[in-house]
Amino acid sequence: MTMTTIQSTPGSSGYLDLFPERKMSFFKNPYILGLSAVAGIGGMLFGYDTGVISGALLYIKDDFEGVRESELVQETIVSMAIGGAIVGAAGGGWINDAYGRKKATLIADVIFIIGAIGMAAAPDPHLLILGRLLVGLGVGVASVTSPVYIAEASPSEIRGSLVSTNVLMITAGQFLSYIVNLSFTRVSGTWRWMLGVSAFPAILQFLLMLFLPESPRWLFIKNRKNEAVHVLSKIYYDPARFHDEVDFLTTQSAQERQSIKFGDVFRSKEIKLAFLVGAGLQAFQQFTGINTVMYYSPTIVQMAGFNSNELALLLSLIVAAMNATGTILGIYLIDHAGRRMLALCSLGGVFASLIVLSVSFLNESSSSSGWLAVLGLVLYIAFFSPGMGPVPWTVNSEIYPEEYRGICGGMSATVCWVSNLVVSQSFLSIVEAIGIGSTFLILAAISVLAFVFVLIYVPETKGLTFDEVELIWKERAWGNNSDSRNLLAQE
Repeated sequence: MTMTTIQSTPGSSGYLDLFPERKMSFFKNPYILGLSAVAGIGGMLFGYDTGVISGALLYIKDDFEGVRESELVQETIVSMAIGGAIVGAAGGGWINDAYGRKKATLIADVIFIIGAIGMAAAPDPHLLILGRLLVGLGVGVASVTSPVYIAEASPSEIRGSLVSTNVLMITAGQFLSYIVNLSFTRVSGTWRWMLGVSAFPAILQFLLMLFLPESPRWLFIKNRKNEAVHVLSKIYYDPARFHDEVDFLTTQSAQERQSIKFGDVFRSKEIKLAFLVGAGLQAFQQFTGINTVMYYSPTIVQMAGFNSNELALLLSLIVAAMNATGTILGIYLIDHAGRRMLALCSLGGVFASLIVLSVSFLNESSSSSGWLAVLGLVLYIAFFSPGMGPVPWTVNSEIYPEEYRGICGGMSATVCWVSNLVVSQSFLSIVEAIGIGSTFLILAAISVLAFVFVLIYVPETKGLTFDEVELIWKERAWGNNSDSRNLLAQE
């Protein structure tokens, strides 16, 4: 097909300019919203697990002397879930490609439920750590599956907003975890309830997912066209758009039925470029400190001079509420301002807020330093959540060709979780060594590097079809020489 044809493929800007009446809007189809919401419960599990441990850790230390006396054990309890998520994300891409997005979600739920019950019943720190590992495995698989499932079922013009609902569910899970933490502060077995409650959303998603379809794009790849067409008929209610989408995906899937291995990612110049951008975004999302804030915000608040556990949790609840509110703003902006501009503005604000946090801890003698630290936390979340919260997940769900989407998504999510592990496992130790103010200065310097990375390497994918995004990487891989033009002409 020619470049002109690509510009008029279903969902492309050229196509929607020709047929504006076929354009989808965010609230126009309740079916796709419901599908995104159910898939996004995987994000809620991710968020709840991220947030709940920060409060539960305060009470786990009260029950177990070995935990209270060892920062290493505390960091291990926090980070073991991330270790499990690394394994889950690495295997999740293969599970997605082999068994489908729906079965991958169901598998993730079962593992998570077992882990949540195990944590709640743990008689000692060792079994608690094992439960955290199982929960992490489930979260890792879900972190790969949810954004890909939503993206593959989404019209391109609202894909960013719909994938961002998964990030909204992450922040909603974090907010819910702080409410649960506050609710159980005066209940016997405090931390057991905090950790065990997480089984309920996993059970809910498992039951609802039984009634949802498989991703239509995965069904096409597996030559299950009749099932795929049935799903597409519920997504695209305009008959002309529906038939165009079916015809396009039928042609496209016939070209993409091939087995992809890990090594194939690095043999293709354009796929390697796409993966480096996707993985880079995930790494910078973590190394600019988001899960340092979410895992340890009550601890940070106590370091700022607020010694009460309940007050620390209440102030952290405000931080979590800001996170959820900012993500809602991001859902609107990501398909209007675009991914790249949103990330750049977000990182600029993150840098400024990290400087505020650093100053607040470097001037601890000041009577206002505690409240300045809380202000820094709130500003950090206010800037991070609309941009660097949803952008990495959205970009990773749309920058890879169909046959690479599962495996590259899994590899990129693995980078995210490895980076998360490094940050969470080392934060308290670094603070012990150089002080919390200096630690935030390091994160501020990393946010500058992230800004430069986005400015130079991340393309704008707002409103583009998967085909149009694929052309970006071919142009970058082969430049403006004759080889590039020949490759594009062959499309």
